[in-house]
Amino acid sequence: MKTPSNAVRHLSILQWGIAALVGLSAAPLALAQEAKPGDPAAAQNKIAMCIGCHGIVGYQSSFPEIHRVPMISGQNAKYIEAALQAYKKGDRKHPTMRGIATSLSDQDIADLAAYYEQSGKDLPASKGKASSQAAQAEALIQKGACLSCHGEGLNKPIDPSYPKLAGQHGDYLYVALKSYQTTNNSKIGRGNPIMAGQVKQFTLAELKVLANHIGSLPGDLKTVPQPPVRK
Repeated sequence: MKTPSNAVRHLSILQWGIAALVGLSAAPLALAQEAKPGDPAAAQNKIAMCIGCHGIVGYQSSFPEIHRVPMISGQNAKYIEAALQAYKKGDRKHPTMRGIATSLSDQDIADLAAYYEQSGKDLPASKGKASSQAAQAEALIQKGACLSCHGEGLNKPIDPSYPKLAGQHGDYLYVALKSYQTTNNSKIGRGNPIMAGQVKQFTLAELKVLANHIGSLPGDLKTVPQPPVRK
């Protein structure tokens, strides 16, 4: 084994010094370096807490009001990661999702996100349906400049950390959009300053028109039913 050079020793001392200055130990630095990309196969043993809601077609939540749970199969992995991290940190306030997110490690989150991005890719995309309020909704989409982040057809975000919206359940989208308008509530709300600024320019009636129209658009999002448990 070679003896480390003075340069290597000095670099090591410098790394430890920086860690001490920012209040970190060497262990977290090592863990950060060992972070791995999400592995869909590894998530097979981690999805049990997800499929009870997101793996049932038409499944509804009753909090904070009755709405279908979002379709997450086919969603961007980076967005799923960001959403789960936001629940974990409390930036998104939802008791059930916060409880689940806080039980996950960063690697668990990366694996689950990778799994759901791939989930349902072998299934046909949603064809969409006619929207009776399309003209009004399109004007609202232009007013909010929604395409500038969520991309063409609201299904091709300009960055993978932004969600695909097209075809998502309209009742869920309405609840999600309203949550950005909610403040000073310990159980409901989403702390995203960009989205908060966007939705504040709309009335609740306009948010409902937007949500229902977006839900009618063709898109990649799906609910993929889980196969029955084998005995």
